[in-house]
Amino acid sequence: MDRSIHSENAAETLRLGDLVRRLTTQELRTPLGEGWTVAAALAHLAFWDRRACVLVDRWKVGGVAVSEADTDVINDSILPLCQAIELRQAGELAVRWAEAADRALEGISPELAAEIDRLGSIRLRRFEHRREHRQEIEKAIAVGPANARRGET
Repeated sequence: MDRSIHSENAAETLRLGDLVRRLTTQELRTPLGEGWTVAAALAHLAFWDRRACVLVDRWKVGGVAVSEADTDVINDSILPLCQAIELRQAGELAVRWAEAADRALEGISPELAAEIDRLGSIRLRRFEHRREHRQEIEKAIAVGPANARRGET
């Protein structure tokens, strides 16, 4: 796997960790729309990085196989679970599983990485998903909860 992907994954994980450490309790409650809050979005990130870890571990042993996921259905399904996780723990889980996913991907062979990338069941470029949500969170907390609820930007 391209070393730059490992570097970008690790760099975005550090940015995520920095964000999580500085978020206040009120900011963790900031709404992002459609029932999602900052904390729920962090739990969402934790879920998808944990899924990547599980799949990589399975594929290391049994070879890569398609693992289709209807992401919209999954995200809608896990929302109540994400909302139920304690605010600080959601952030801690997001960082913990981002770090674990980075380690799991660093340990795969170039051949396994190529096969995973070809099938597209998970993103090797984990940083893209993390960055998307980190930027969404940073924008929402910059606007503030009152404005975010009204949809102002």
